[in-house]
Amino acid sequence: MVTVTEAPRLDSPATGVLSRALALLGRHRLFAVAVALAFALRVVTMLGYGPALWFNDSFEYVSGAVNPGRPSALRPNGYSFWLLLLRPFHSFSLVVLTQHLMGLGVALLIYVLLRRRFGLPGWGATLATLPVLFDAYQIQLEHLIMSDAMFMLLVVGVVTLVLWHRKMSWQVGAVVGLLLALTALTRSIGLPILALVAVYMLVKRTGWKPIVAMITACGVPVAGYMAWFAATYGNFAMTSSDGAILYMRTALFADCRTMRVDPRKELELALLCISAPPSERHFSGQKYLWWAQPGQRFHAFGPNTTFTPDINRAAGAFARRAILAQPLDYLGVMAGDFFRAFRWDRPQFPDANTYRQYEFLPEGKVLPTWPSYRGTSDRDAQIYDPSLATAQIRGKPSVIGTAVHDPWARFMQGYQQTVRLPGIVVGVLLLIGLAGVVARWRTLGGPVLLPWLGAFGLILAPAATAEFDYRYVLPAVPLACLAAAIALRHGFRPSSARASAATTPRAERRRRSAPGRATRS
Repeated sequence: MVTVTEAPRLDSPATGVLSRALALLGRHRLFAVAVALAFALRVVTMLGYGPALWFNDSFEYVSGAVNPGRPSALRPNGYSFWLLLLRPFHSFSLVVLTQHLMGLGVALLIYVLLRRRFGLPGWGATLATLPVLFDAYQIQLEHLIMSDAMFMLLVVGVVTLVLWHRKMSWQVGAVVGLLLALTALTRSIGLPILALVAVYMLVKRTGWKPIVAMITACGVPVAGYMAWFAATYGNFAMTSSDGAILYMRTALFADCRTMRVDPRKELELALLCISAPPSERHFSGQKYLWWAQPGQRFHAFGPNTTFTPDINRAAGAFARRAILAQPLDYLGVMAGDFFRAFRWDRPQFPDANTYRQYEFLPEGKVLPTWPSYRGTSDRDAQIYDPSLATAQIRGKPSVIGTAVHDPWARFMQGYQQTVRLPGIVVGVLLLIGLAGVVARWRTLGGPVLLPWLGAFGLILAPAATAEFDYRYVLPAVPLACLAAAIALRHGFRPSSARASAATTPRAERRRRSAPGRATRS
């Protein structure tokens, strides 16, 4: 008797993909739940504050996207390029959506790196992502028209690539270099990160080919940008603001008598001297760069000269003279700003207006009418996103940059008062990472070294070259979490003790299994 069996039924491709996706979520369900909740918080933010939140720096970025024909004198145009890429959609809502996805992407990189490369359990890797996923100020920063979310993703992407590959090819080195170029074009501090990664790769003996490929892939785009800057402003650089900002760093202590500035021979430097004695100056150096108030001397050269090459050069020369003449005073203000990052509370600094720009506020935002390259800041924003509403305020048409919608906005205001990462926790994470580096001193810190130095440097660099700002701390948090998690994974025993513990059981098994060996009782 012959029977005919029914042909086997195969699942459709869609069903197969769905089943694999469900299986993947099942294996990582704790992290998947955390990401879902974090995404929901970001959706609530978008519903409550539409289309975006704004910082004083936002308008320079938007101007760069609306007028892409020249580089900014104040900061690199990398983030403006991103806005330019999204400009055909004419939507700031889309911009902040991509930034929220960048924040979630940072958490995903941390989780995957810790799970796959360092073998952390799911709960441990998820725990390391919680500050990025749920800190209210992280969510608020992602909702600002600012470069920080993009910068954070690029930095974590670089560290992830370097730590992922035990042996790096020149192709991977080139990819790392391109990411570093984007990082430097997003924020100038990206170039020191190149030096940090290069030193790390030398220490880990990755070979000369990936290092050369990395430096070349980073150097070519950066050099091209600097050539574009030189064609516009006349000096081969990325900005005309580094000297002015360093002047701001030294403005709290610089004493022209101690510096021995001769006004008859050094008029440019003498014009930058602050007449008030250091003991009577404002607690923030920003007063002496940005705020046109009595006692502020930086604008003595006239209006619209703040970031010209000549003024930047003079301000930089003044700042370097102040640092060399008063090194202890410089170290004092730098240390004060560095340790300010690790406070439990969050006092207003540098002023109430700046502090409020990091808060979920109950009122909306009317865009200012500050002059820009070819118009005004509010007009640039409306050119970019024509859906921005206009309202009559005090008899003048005003552009509304942020509209507040309850109950969503009220929820995020309450959330921000409750869920935040205190600075002291960041300090504890850095100390854990430092302990991991010290424990691995025989291997020069092992894989803990790179993220720890990155986190430490991202907090120290603003204190050394500019001034403390709350948003400068947040990009260091993912790296601090990575360093602490890797350190805790293998404990704080010295590297020699770990190696001995790993090899002793194997040696004991070999000894017991060797033929002809007898054991004595």
